[in-house]
Amino acid sequence: MTPFLPPEAGSPSAADDGFELDAELVRELATHPHDAYFKRVFSDPERAAELFRGHLPPALSASLDWEKLALVPASFVKRTLQQAHSDLLFTVPSGEQPVLLYLLFEHQTSVDKLMPLRLLSYMVEIWRDRAEQGGPPLPVIVPFVLHQGPERWTVSPDFIGLFGGESELVAEQVPYVPDFRHALLDLSQCEPKDEEAAGAIRIVLQLMKMAREREMLGFFSWLAREEFQLAGDFQLLSLLYALHADETLDVEEIFQHLEAGSALHSTTMTTAQKLINQGLEKGLEKGRVEGRVEGRVEGREAGVWIGKIEMLEELMGRHRTDPAEFDGLSVAELEQRFVRLQENYDGKFKDR
Repeated sequence: MTPFLPPEAGSPSAADDGFELDAELVRELATHPHDAYFKRVFSDPERAAELFRGHLPPALSASLDWEKLALVPASFVKRTLQQAHSDLLFTVPSGEQPVLLYLLFEHQTSVDKLMPLRLLSYMVEIWRDRAEQGGPPLPVIVPFVLHQGPERWTVSPDFIGLFGGESELVAEQVPYVPDFRHALLDLSQCEPKDEEAAGAIRIVLQLMKMAREREMLGFFSWLAREEFQLAGDFQLLSLLYALHADETLDVEEIFQHLEAGSALHSTTMTTAQKLINQGLEKGLEKGRVEGRVEGRVEGREAGVWIGKIEMLEELMGRHRTDPAEFDGLSVAELEQRFVRLQENYDGKFKDR
């Protein structure tokens, strides 16, 4: 298995100190942390299979050959919607026929009341593509919505619910209404730490749930108490996601919430050092990180803003500002400098 890397990319072992996150992922984590984390985690078929097996109806799950689940390397979401959500498409055998599993990640602040219609439009695009390749017969598509939003999901998963439900229609009309439903995992209404089977998927879903609830410190405290062992790339990715998902969080706070003696307590700074060495830290400079964790360095707020400025300069391909230029600048002046740089960054990258 190659955890948390797209199928076409290679991956060093979890213990490989040379592991690096590619520049594109770093940029996506900075601008769209939830989407980027979802895509990297669930692009791995083994992780996706864990999710599907745990939340699809048991009879359907038993009919699918999960060991042969494969990612289809193309998105069928229209280009204008790509900034709003993420999707992944998988194929898995069911007897002699393939079944397509369409995983849609939804993390908007409000529930989409037209979700079944939206899903139908995506499914039609997939079927149209398959028809152009030689169908029929067309493959069955199972749509699955992973909801991370703060509100409880209140929309019916049945397409006919958009018409008020079958009871609201004249009997003669029912045969003319498309009949399908989508699977749903609503993170606002479940506790992955209690409900999920042991494994990485339990950690992933709990992290995604608590990221939306801004309870990141609680997540890391729970992780330390459970004594989970995280692969190096998993810990690196998850820590970077946590820092970007909650802009108020820093490595020092995480470190202080980990139980002394736990595996996470002893490896968090090693992981943070990897972020620093690769230029992926969120407002953290090597000397400042080490000093802040040990509680010995003053000028914390200034250091954070300087680190953020340097990070954006690196992501934009600019030369880093000479440290001497920061001397004498107040925290407010550093913040203003970062805001101007952020506006330039957004104009260059965010709307692509």
